[in-house]
Amino acid sequence: MLSVVIATHDSERALLPTLAALVAGAAAGVVREVIIADAGSRDATGAIADGAGCRVLMSTEPRGARLKAAADAARGPWLLFLAPGIVPNVTWVDETRRFMQEAELREYAGSCAAAFRRDSAPFQSPLVEAWALLRTALGARPEASQGLLIAKAFYEALGGHRGVEAPERDLLRRVGRRRIVLLKCGATAMGSGIS
Repeated sequence: MLSVVIATHDSERALLPTLAALVAGAAAGVVREVIIADAGSRDATGAIADGAGCRVLMSTEPRGARLKAAADAARGPWLLFLAPGIVPNVTWVDETRRFMQEAELREYAGSCAAAFRRDSAPFQSPLVEAWALLRTALGARPEASQGLLIAKAFYEALGGHRGVEAPERDLLRRVGRRRIVLLKCGATAMGSGIS
């Protein structure tokens, strides 16, 4: 089972589609909890998260510190970091379950992570889509908008998120491109993105 961690700040519109996509994971018994690491939103972010049954951790700390605190509070052995507005496609439950089971069976959960493939957003320019496909083909490191599925023990061994300007990018760099598996399923950016 996994804990989903989402950093938010005035993210009510972007958060809704992300939480809706996670319902299938909760129904399948894959998602144990969703933790919202909120930076003191003044919109309805907290109310939406609370109404959806999420744990809300409020803090004025920088995003890296909020993400790390939420990961430390997580009860699942796996962590899935998503940005508000990121919507995994319908096969995400089976794909994440398969990756976690394989990683545990082959005992490499402590040395690899996974990210979703980037799906085309509605009305996305063909040029932007082609650029994303080229970056992936050339082995570019996934971006924070693709989410990150990582064993909690591996996350802790890496030191978690740090207090740097782009904590998600920093964590992905420390995981390393060669230790990040791209899942067969994709995720679409529907909202304002990383908060």
